[in-house]
Formats: sequence, C-alpha cells, structure tokens
Amino acid sequence: MADDPKFKNRKFKSVGTRPPRPDGLDKVTGRAKYGADTFAPGQLVGLILRSPHAHAEIKRIDTTKAERLKGVKAVVTSKDFPDMTNGDRDLYDTLENCLARGRALYDGHAVAAVAAIDEPTARKALNAIRVTYAALPHVTDVDEAMKPDAPIVQPRVYTRGVSPKPKSPSNVARVSEFGHGDVEAGFKAADVVVEKSYKTEQTHQGYIEPHACLASVGPDGHGELWVTTQGHFVYRSTCAALLGMDVAKLKVTSSEIGGGFGGKTHVWMEPIALALSRKANRPVKLEMTRDEVFRGTGPTSSTSIDVKIGVKKNGTITAASAELRYQDGAFPGTWAMLGAMTAYACYDLKNVKTVGYDVLVNRPKVAAYRAPSAPMAAFAVESTINEVAAEIGMDPIDFRIKNAAKEGTKSSYGPTYGPIGIGATLAAVKKHPHLRTKLGKNQGRGMACGFWFNFGGETCTDLNIGVDGTVTLTVGTVDVGGARASLSLIAAEELGIPYERVKCNIADTGSLGHNHMTDGSRGTFSSGMSTIFAARHAIEELCQRAADTWEISVKDVVWNDGKATATGKKHKMHQPLSLGELAAGSENTGGPIAGHSQIVADGAGVSFASHICDIEVDPETSATKVIRYTVVQDAGKAIHPDYVEGQFQGGAAQGIGWALNEEYVYGDDGRLQNPGFLDYRIPVCSDLPFIDTEILEIPNPNHPYGIRGVGETSIVPPLAAIGNALSDVTGVRMTHVPMSPPRIRKAIKEKQT
Repeated sequence: MADDPKFKNRKFKSVGTRPPRPDGLDKVTGRAKYGADTFAPGQLVGLILRSPHAHAEIKRIDTTKAERLKGVKAVVTSKDFPDMTNGDRDLYDTLENCLARGRALYDGHAVAAVAAIDEPTARKALNAIRVTYAALPHVTDVDEAMKPDAPIVQPRVYTRGVSPKPKSPSNVARVSEFGHGDVEAGFKAADVVVEKSYKTEQTHQGYIEPHACLASVGPDGHGELWVTTQGHFVYRSTCAALLGMDVAKLKVTSSEIGGGFGGKTHVWMEPIALALSRKANRPVKLEMTRDEVFRGTGPTSSTSIDVKIGVKKNGTITAASAELRYQDGAFPGTWAMLGAMTAYACYDLKNVKTVGYDVLVNRPKVAAYRAPSAPMAAFAVESTINEVAAEIGMDPIDFRIKNAAKEGTKSSYGPTYGPIGIGATLAAVKKHPHLRTKLGKNQGRGMACGFWFNFGGETCTDLNIGVDGTVTLTVGTVDVGGARASLSLIAAEELGIPYERVKCNIADTGSLGHNHMTDGSRGTFSSGMSTIFAARHAIEELCQRAADTWEISVKDVVWNDGKATATGKKHKMHQPLSLGELAAGSENTGGPIAGHSQIVADGAGVSFASHICDIEVDPETSATKVIRYTVVQDAGKAIHPDYVEGQFQGGAAQGIGWALNEEYVYGDDGRLQNPGFLDYRIPVCSDLPFIDTEILEIPNPNHPYGIRGVGETSIVPPLAAIGNALSDVTGVRMTHVPMSPPRIRKAIKEKQT
C-alpha cells in the first residue's frame, strides 16, 4: 500500500537522483559499438534474397550459378535448416519465417542467402539465384481474411480457443475471451448504449538502427554471435535450437542498441548468419537495409474493433463489451489476446466481455511494439468513453473518475488489483494547469487513459567488489532505456557508497545464468530486484569479514552507510570498517568479496497513465499539429527520474506519430508501398511540442523499492487523446488511425452532407 511504512518512511540517498548517463560520452563521441560495428578477421558479407510476391509457391530454387561464382563461400536455403523443432509450434514459425519452406508467405519473406568476400560479389550471387514461383491468392486486410472465401495463409493452422475443435484450417488462429458478470443484463439495465467501430493501420517501431549481426561458427561446433537485440539469452536459445547446437556452445554478445521498442525481441536473420558461417567456416556479417527492415521484420498489428458500452444517466457503466480483430501477419501470435485483456483494464466494471481474434494475413510476422496491442484497444475504448460521457452530459474526466478501477477491483481480464494508480493519475489530470489553459482558434483538447501489465521473469546478477572498493555490477538484461544508471543507483543505495563507485556491465551469455528479454517493462523491475538481492548477499559477506577481523559473532555486526559496525557495549572498542577497508584486506580474510542473485522476478506491478493533449487543425488542409502534451503516470518509484521522464516522453512521441501519420500501405498486389522513412513518416522534432510529465509514485508492494515498469504505458493513451481532441475541435469522431488530413477532411465532409 502507498502508506506502507516500508515505503513511506524509507529515505533514499542515491535512488531518485539524476546522475549523468554512463553511456552518454561513448555514444556522442562514436566509441559505442552498435550491431554493425563489430568486425572479425576474414569476415564475409551476407545478403538475403527475398520474395517479390505476397503469396507464392516456391517451385524450385536453383543456386548453381551463385555457388560457382568466384568469391562466393556459402549459399543457404531452407534445405540447410532441417526441422529440429520437435513439434514446438512457435519455434517452427520462427524457422519458417527465417527462410521460406515451400511457400513465400509475404512480400519480403526470405528465400535464400549468400556469403561472399565482398558486397558486390554477394549482390551478384543473389542475382544469379533462380527462383521459380507460382503466384497464389493473397489477403492483407484483417476483415477480408476472416471471410469464408478468403485465401488460407497457413493450411496447418486450425483455430485455437473454440469448441468443438475445427475440422478445417482457418485464418483465425486463436479466439480469446475475457470478462465477468452478465453483459446482456448489464446492457438491458443501461439508460444509454453506445456502439462504435474502429480501424487502426499497421505501424513500425521506428528504431533508427537496422538489424545487424556478426556470426562465427568453427569446425568444432562452437559459435559466437554479436548482435543488436533486446534479449541475447533468448536469441541464444532460439538460434541453438534451430541449428541443432548445444546452448553452451553458442555465446551471444549484445551490442549497444539503437532502438528496439519490441522489434528486437524476435529472431529474424541471426540463424541465417550462423548457418552461412558454419557452411563457409568463416565469420559472416549480415546487415539489413531499411527496405529489408520494413519488409522482412515485424511491425505491430493492424486492427478492426467493435466497442459497446452501456451507462446509467448518473454515469455508472452497467456493461461493456468489445470484439477485437488483430492481424498477426503470416504466423500465429497472441496480439488480439493482449488487446482483449487490456481494453477495459482501467475501469471497475460489474459486467464486461471482450473477445479477441488473432487473424493470419499475407504480411510479415507481427512483433511486439511497446505495450503491444494496448494502444489500439485503448483508441477504441477511450474514444467511445468520451462519446458515452457526451451522451449523458457528463465531463469525460469526471466520468472516468467515477468508473475508474481501484484497489480491490476485479480487473476485466481476471486478477483483482492491489494498490494501483489510475485514480491518482486522473485526480492529477483534473487539477493540472494544462486543463486551465485557454485554447485558441481551431484548437481542441482531449484526454485518455492507458494501462499495461508489466512483466518480471528470469533474472541473474553478479556484484563484485574490487580491492579498491569500487563495484562491478554485471547484469544480463540489455540496457534499452537507462538500466545501467538505474541499477548502479540501486547497488549504491544498498551498499551505502557513492553512485560513481559502481560500474554496470551487460554480460554475454557465457558469463551469467539465463536472463529473459528486456521487454514488458521488466528491466529495472527485475534486474533491480536481483541487484538488491546480490548487494545484500555481498553485505552478508562484508559483515562476516568484519566479524572475522574483530573475532566476534556476525550477529553482532550491522551494515549501515557503507560500513560495518559492531553493536553492543562490549564491542565499542571496534572502529567501524568501511567497504573500502574490507575490500583492501580481502586477500587476507578469504579472498574476493562478491554477491550473486538468481530469481524469477514475480509481482510486477501494473501501470496506468492519463494524458492531456491540445491540437490545432488547419481549417483548409485538416493538417493537425500537437501544440501541448502532458503525461501523468505512476512509476511506483522513480529510480532515475530523468530516464523515467524520458520513457514517458518517448512513448507519447511514438503515439503521436502513430495517431497522425504512420501506416503501412499495401497495394492490390499485396506488396508494401512505403518501405522507408521517406514515405513512412515518423515524427521529427518539428512535429512535436515539449512533452510535460508528472511522475506519481504509488509503490508496488511486491518490490523492495516499490518499482513499477514505466517504459510502455505512455504509448497507450495518445491515439485516443488525439482522437478526442480532434472531436473537440471539429465535432467529428475519427474512427480510423492514422488520423491523416485526407481522412479528417473526408470525415468532416461526410458529416456536412
């Protein structure tokens, strides 16, 4: 609870301060090594041949001419990847996505790959490969894919989650249902019922650094992989399984990461690089072009969503339902399931039902994108919430406050909430100065709420104390948003030493036990918890060394402010021993001093945010500009407030781009029309206002410091906040994202006529 003494009375010295980021100097001077910055003697250049068809049978792949070219050292196709997945459906999907097996399932699907002494030779080899295709019918729209006569994307996929078990394949890969109460009775009890339908288009995470890796496999079967990734331990497990390698024989090192946002949690080309290296017996580097990133890796889902909300005239929601159709690309996922879980998570509802449909289409395999699936669901629900409030003449913020979830609420997706921050964020919005600012001509204001689960997972950490009293903290979670600084602050806090005395490193997979991905906003939560336990383990050892030095029982030693102190009057002659003094004498008291922790970090606290957005719409062109934006979010405990605010602002910025500009555009031929940042436009500085932030701290009782993950929640509200602002200024409810000028003008004209 927020007033729990273990949080309320805790006074921090390091945690909550704002030291400079430890990786900043290397990044601004160019010393930091990203995915493409690693080189090996004798390395080869790898390139991938990709399908030009949205859906096609691969009749024949002739690599003879390519293999005969001088300077070509290896060519691989799916024949070089025998199926060793042992029936693991997810692993087989990854295998088939790496290199097409019999059919190309989307424009950009990898078909073959080469490794050569230089790029011109590799490019010539690609051109020499002859692939015979037989084009097949395709489908790229989620609603079209659900029709009975739609082309089947995966004949081996039968709908999960329905009874009886289907007897024929379907593009509906999974049906997921959540909720409680009697929804039909709730709608009958309502004074007003509002139903709306919405669509959102597919978007890309927009990371600046393309995928890149360097693979090396020797004749002894041992391999190394240097790669830009959010989870090198997971990459090791997946790649080893696909290539039939022992996990212990593959070492994976993560580079600095030039953005990920979920897009670098999936294995795409890394097994290909390893297979090429194994075949050539030389290191192979693979780097994607921006075109390949768009066509060959995973964006988020496009969606089609129906929402229905019933309400009493006094503002009480009596029932809510939603049907959510999410496209998964060509391989089954759980994206609609996540949308169905998050849709109504902000509200205390007695009767609620959501049904999610995961649908296959001829597009790239969908990947996570920062609070995956939640922004689309929130766009539909939070837009409709405003419509309902307007129907009963109630202020939309007051309406949300009246129906907000609270401690003890049974969530719409199942669990009962503990202490949560949705009410606090709404109260903060209600009194925020932003709301009292007068709007100008052609300007409108909107707000919306958002939710994300947050995760924990497997985590392993080492903490080593040097003889000079400095500390090396070794973690296995990739730093994608400031983890090294935050974890160093936590170690310094526990040990009672200055932050500057701690150095945090990201270990390779050969140096630590398994660590899960840096995803689900788990980095600071899980590795922070593990760092605390590792530091406390080290403190136990420090106290034992002090006790041995004084020849007293360790029970009579306490650790405080970076030093061991003997307790009790009979030990008052012993002067306190600092961490530095104990470290300096460690050679004579038992050797190196270290702490270790391996945990499954359970108890991740759910996260809520409320956003306010002001926009200005050009009356002639309908071009929309965000002129002010405020994020209010519960962080549990802000370890490094600069990074927390940066996460709030980054999520909001991506959400603004998603709301107004970004979308994948597919032609009638099923091919992507805008695979580059020229035609797929992400926001730049001139598109964005300064994004104001307010950090709330409602402690997560399951973490020693009360930490909640913060990295994802703030991408959830912007789509709806901007949609509500557009409704405020134009009087038109936008139901299709992105809300681009042509769509806004069309909606206005339709209302006028």
